Amino acid sequence: MATPLGPWAPCPKAAVARALLLGWVLVQVAGAVGASDVVVAYNLTWKSTNFKTILEWEPKPINHVYTVQISPRLGNWKNKCFYTTNTECDVTDEIVKNVRETYLARVFSQPADAAGSAGEPQFTNSPEFTPYLDTNLGQPTIQSFEQAGTKLNVTVKDARTLVRVNGSFLSLREVFGKDLNYTLYYWRASSTGKKKATTNTNEFSIDVDKGENYCFQVQAVILSRRANQKSPESPIECHSREKGVFREVFFIVGALVFVVFIVVILSLSLYKCRKARAGRGRKESAPLTAA
Repeated sequence: MATPLGPWAPCPKAAVARALLLGWVLVQVAGAVGASDVVVAYNLTWKSTNFKTILEWEPKPINHVYTVQISPRLGNWKNKCFYTTNTECDVTDEIVKNVRETYLARVFSQPADAAGSAGEPQFTNSPEFTPYLDTNLGQPTIQSFEQAGTKLNVTVKDARTLVRVNGSFLSLREVFGKDLNYTLYYWRASSTGKKKATTNTNEFSIDVDKGENYCFQVQAVILSRRANQKSPESPIECHSREKGVFREVFFIVGALVFVVFIVVILSLSLYKCRKARAGRGRKESAPLTAA
């Protein structure tokens, strides 16, 4: 004879398990709803000139904020630009520590009320960036130029970078050394045909036609790069032979005036000294009067 079954009683352990499962599902759903309001950053781009380096991205945030991290390829992540609503972050102070290193950045997207968010924030990785190879070269400037006969001498001024050693900012030449070249484009003021010369120093000495006026501009070049080899060209400078002659005459006249001035000063000083000696001689030779 079958034993009659009593009333069904729920198992306490099963009830607890179901409650925990339901709670986990609710948390995941809530997290998913919150995450759906956060737009992940995209189009991460490095903007860098002479090692001044900005990381940019899209889109403009709505109800969320961004945090940026940067790291050398084999290093640790470092936080930059915490909980910002901007879409750019200046990371210059990190990349100038070693401009030959390769860096990676990532941008985290978080709800504006980050304290109420659940789970890990979403992020997007940037492309790799090697400052020595990837920073753009800024526009160079011509420091000085002078024509002497059939030689035109041009000196290029190196731009200063934000790379610092022992408290001093280095120039492009000090960072790149002989990798940095300059190309000089020059032409007669009355012509459009350009010639060019290249140097791995900052000095040009080129042959020109005597009595002709010349215009020129320079460009920085790093031939060892695969990309970003050239800078923008400098503003055009024009050398006038008449101005050069006037400058030479001005310096010659200035030097002559200075020499004449020195001669006059010395002559006056000698005259005063002789006069003083003559006065003392007359006093010493004068007869003494009786008391």
